[in-house]
Amino acid sequence: MNIVMMSNTYKPIVGGLERSVETFAEEFRKRGHRVLVVAPEFKGFPCCREKGVFRVPAIRNFNQSGFSVELPISAGLARILKKFKPDIIHSQHPFLIGDTALRAAFELNKPLIFTYHTLYEKNRNYFFDSKYLTRFVSKLSIGYANLCDRIIAPSRGIFELLRKQGVTRQIDIIPTGIRTQDFKSADGKSFRKKFFIPRRAFVVGTVSRMASEKNIIFLAHAAEAFLKRNKEAYFLMVGEGPLEKRLRAIFGKSRVAERVVFSGTLTGKELSRAYAAMDVFAFASHSETQGLILAEAMAAGKPVVAVNAAAISEMVTDKYNGRIVARDNLSGFTRALSWVMRQGPQKQAAFSRDARKTAQNFSVSLSARKMLAVYREASKSKRLSLNVENSSWNKAMRLLKAQGSLMFNTAKSTVSAISRKEPA
Repeated sequence: MNIVMMSNTYKPIVGGLERSVETFAEEFRKRGHRVLVVAPEFKGFPCCREKGVFRVPAIRNFNQSGFSVELPISAGLARILKKFKPDIIHSQHPFLIGDTALRAAFELNKPLIFTYHTLYEKNRNYFFDSKYLTRFVSKLSIGYANLCDRIIAPSRGIFELLRKQGVTRQIDIIPTGIRTQDFKSADGKSFRKKFFIPRRAFVVGTVSRMASEKNIIFLAHAAEAFLKRNKEAYFLMVGEGPLEKRLRAIFGKSRVAERVVFSGTLTGKELSRAYAAMDVFAFASHSETQGLILAEAMAAGKPVVAVNAAAISEMVTDKYNGRIVARDNLSGFTRALSWVMRQGPQKQAAFSRDARKTAQNFSVSLSARKMLAVYREASKSKRLSLNVENSSWNKAMRLLKAQGSLMFNTAKSTVSAISRKEPA
């Protein structure tokens, strides 16, 4: 099959969505399919050496998030798509490049698949300051879904949410797959040595963007309390983000900073080694649509302590492969970490075994096989005969774009006015 995957974010950004696109694309190619990834360009990133990727012009650092947003589509992409002759177009977003994916699917008369990756109301800070506008955008994403042929929900919780919010199209539950074998035999000892973590220390670790939507401040306070009570424990934070300075200040005030390791963003073998260096994985996000990070930690044999949130509770079974804690219960989270630490070698081995068993449900081979089955079914089905131009979604999008252009032009004029020097 010829598969087009279209996304507003991609490498060099490191995140669950970006890894989803990359992982599926790699697995599809291994199985003999042609894949074209369409994503924004990034200044300084060597896009010219990428194979199977078409970059579109973009604005960097959208809303101070580090992400890029696509500019009006170029004629070059239209030519590329016609030459590529896709059998399937798979959109990862309902807006910006997602709009382009929708129109391309209808113009080329090809099925459009849409993966619902983002809980927009949980990610207000990246989109709009107004909670009312964010809710409007969330509703728009549902309207977009109902213009697609098939919807992919990464978890049962997201499936139920989409049905509740009004998605009527067929929804398939397919998590992003991980290469479980990559996490089985990594060298955690060398990682500890590199970051000066004692061999016998009990290490609580997390892998996360250091941003508010990940509930990272709560997690830092829980780790701080745990370190205060357990003098031999360490906390490993893998990732980076806008709240890193604030996180360092939290640990610094408590005088536990010497037992907190900020490794920065890690990928590949180094990330696998980081998981291997941990004794327990801690996670507090409310906004995950599937918890890919948890699957990686479990593939490394690590029990998980996490708050009870959508998608997370589907993966973590209390006292089987980790602990589930009531949302944002600081003392409860700290006690759960201590409970895991106190378990003997036999229970720790059981945790590791059961975590790896859970991770097998998220293998890339299984997920890719399910996705390709959806593609084949969609390509054989009759295309939805919907009038995109007259749909309520398109009318709302036109209004949103008009408002956006007005705000952009107003801001541009204001900046120009205040930066103009007064005459001498």
